[in-house]
Amino acid sequence: MKAAPDGLLIWVTHLYGIGHLRRAAAIARACRAEGLAVTLVSGGRPVPSLAPALARAGVALVQLPSLHSPDASFARLGAAAGAAAGPDLLAARREQLLAAFETARPAVVMTEMYPFGRRSLRAEVEALVAAVQAAQPRPRLLASVRDLLVAKPVEKLRWMVEAAAPYDALLVHGDPAVLRFEESFALAGELGDRLRYTGYVATRAEATEAAGAEAGRDEVLVSAGGGAFGLALLETALAARPLCPNLGTLPWRLLLGPNLPEEGRRRLLAASDEGVLVEPARSDFPALLGRCRLAIGQAGVNTLLEGLAAGARLLAVPYAEAGETEQGERARRFAERGWLSLLDEAALSPQNLAEAAEAAALQPRPTPSINIEGARHSAEIVAAMAAIVRRAADREGE
Repeated sequence: MKAAPDGLLIWVTHLYGIGHLRRAAAIARACRAEGLAVTLVSGGRPVPSLAPALARAGVALVQLPSLHSPDASFARLGAAAGAAAGPDLLAARREQLLAAFETARPAVVMTEMYPFGRRSLRAEVEALVAAVQAAQPRPRLLASVRDLLVAKPVEKLRWMVEAAAPYDALLVHGDPAVLRFEESFALAGELGDRLRYTGYVATRAEATEAAGAEAGRDEVLVSAGGGAFGLALLETALAARPLCPNLGTLPWRLLLGPNLPEEGRRRLLAASDEGVLVEPARSDFPALLGRCRLAIGQAGVNTLLEGLAAGARLLAVPYAEAGETEQGERARRFAERGWLSLLDEAALSPQNLAEAAEAAALQPRPTPSINIEGARHSAEIVAAMAAIVRRAADREGE
C-alpha cells in the first residue's frame, strides 16, 4: 500500500540568472520549517552552494540534466558543455521529473514561473501536470510567479491563461501596494480568486551570521547576481573606484556569480589588490548588505529585496538588453519611493557610475513599508492545501 500524499514538490528551472532558483529555495526552506517534507527539482545549471544549504534545511534536491539560455531572448536552450538541448536530453529530464514525483508522492506541486514563463519547457511541465491530475487523491497544483512579467503580446497572455486552467492557486510573490500583477498581465482578471499575493520573498541575514560579524563592514559591495550578464557592471565598477573622491578610500568587494564568463572571471580576479577584494559569490550576501556603506548591483528582484530587508543603501543598474523590461520597471517603482538609487544601463560608464555611487552613499538607509514575508506566507498556503489533501486521503482509506 502506497503512503498517503504528503509535503511539497517544487519544479524550477533557472535558465538565465539564478534568482528563480533562489526564490524557490527560500520557499522550500520555509515550507520545511512548517514541518512539510519538501523536494526541490532543479533543472538549471547547478549552483555549488545550493545543495549543502538545502541539505542543512532538510530539503531533498533532485538535479535534472541542466539547461540554460545564452541570452535573455530564451530563443535557444543550451545543455552542459555548450551542447544543444536535444530530444534525448529533454526526454531524460521528463523521465527524471516524473520519477521524482512518484518518489515524493507530494500533496502539493508547485511550478516556478510556469505557465507565466518557461514556455519552452511546456512539454516537461505538462507531463508533470498530467501526472498530478491522474493521481488519487489529486495533489493541489500551484504556480509561483514574481510580481512583474516582461512585456508580452496579448496572444501569449491568452495562452498563459489557458495553461493555468488546471491550477488551484497562482501565488504572486509581490505586494499589491507596490505593484499589481495586472500592470504587466492584462488578463489577470480572468484568473479570478485563484490569484493570491504572498508578499515578496526576501532572504534575510541569519542571526548566526549577523552576530558580531565584521566581514563587509563599511565597504562598497558590488554584485551582479548569477553573473551571466553582469561582467560590464563589475568591470565598470573597478574603473569607477579611482574616480570616487570619498568611496574610493574605502575597500570595495566584488562578488562573482557562478555563471560569470570564465575569461572575465580571470580578469577580475587578477584585479584584486589591497583596496579591492574580488571573490566568488557568498552565502552570507544578505549579511554583507547589512554592513556595507553602499551596494551596487543589477536590479534582480532578489537583490533589491535583500537590500531592503538589510536596510542597505543600493545603487541599482537594471539589466535592459534583449527587450528586458522587468528589472527596470520594478527598480523605477522602488526608486520613486526613495528605497534605492538608479542608474540606467545605457548611461553606464566609469564616470557616471562614480558620480551616482557618491550621491547614493549620501542617501539615508531605506525603511520601506513593504510586505517581504512571501516565503512564510507561501508556506502557510502550501501547508493548508497539503492538509486538505491528507484529509481526503484519510477518508479514502477509511
